[in-house]
Amino acid sequence: MSATTPTRARYLFIRILEACNADCFMCDFALSRDTFRFSRSDFAELLPQARAAGVGYVRFTGGEPLMHPDVVELVRAGAEAGMRMSLITNGSLLPKLVKDLAAAGLAQVIVSLDGASAATHDTYRRSPGMFDAGLRGLRMAGELGVLPRVNTVVGPHNYTEMPELRQVLTEAGVQQWELSALKLDRSIRYPDPDHVRAVCDPLYTAGPQSGLVPMGKRFYGDTPEEQWRYFEESTPPRASLPLCHVTDDVIYIDGRRGRMHACSCIPHREDADGPGGAPIRENGVLLLDTPAFREHVDHFREHGPRVCSGCSTTAAGYSDDVARLGEVAPWRY
Repeated sequence: MSATTPTRARYLFIRILEACNADCFMCDFALSRDTFRFSRSDFAELLPQARAAGVGYVRFTGGEPLMHPDVVELVRAGAEAGMRMSLITNGSLLPKLVKDLAAAGLAQVIVSLDGASAATHDTYRRSPGMFDAGLRGLRMAGELGVLPRVNTVVGPHNYTEMPELRQVLTEAGVQQWELSALKLDRSIRYPDPDHVRAVCDPLYTAGPQSGLVPMGKRFYGDTPEEQWRYFEESTPPRASLPLCHVTDDVIYIDGRRGRMHACSCIPHREDADGPGGAPIRENGVLLLDTPAFREHVDHFREHGPRVCSGCSTTAAGYSDDVARLGEVAPWRY
């Protein structure tokens, strides 16, 4: 870890399963029927380690976390341990479970919505009914005191819908919105980058009184260099030089493989250019912040701003905010 220990509460991401009931074209877990489930006993063992490591936020990811049969009890266990609990979902099961999740102590819910209507979103996600369920679940969450957030994957197929989607989400009471670039194992080309800027720049420059302002960096980059790299090389914006500060504040656990990573973007995108995370168990004992993990963290803190090709806009913005301000508002990742 860095010489100066951060005083910010850390984020613990846990991929609690890889099964999913959606068929999203950009996702490796589409319609997965994988049987792994992160257990309540593993979470109970993990929580004291997380507290000792300075974790204040826990987010469950998947796959589709709401397919986990114990998701409500996992949320309850985390909340009772003093963690601020969050999860990211496609929203299909949210209306059915949101009251129980709120009662268990869920503090934030993130729903993935990519289109401004069911006609487009459900087509992109190849999952009929998902848009309406997700939007209904978000409204219910807000009424129950759970912070409602939307994550949107943006690409050539849907960037023109973003102004309309912003209006839909604002009217639904959504309080946070992340736009992150579509990432595929091939080049992504926009016929007219100037049109992307003309459509989407106003989303970022408008005042919050007029509606939601997306979190983090623009999905196509804030600087001319970032925008060139995005439109010419399909590389989304990443943490600015010289260091990635996300690595100090994030532990991502891939439950099925028993490994931890220094950022939520790394486990899906790592290759031979960097360390493959670190095991969460040594000699059968669950441990965080091990020497192997610190080596992994140090590698991506130093090299991430130069080599990472799958950064999210919130991760990039979070790192830059830490560099500029030293602090980041709650739930900005």
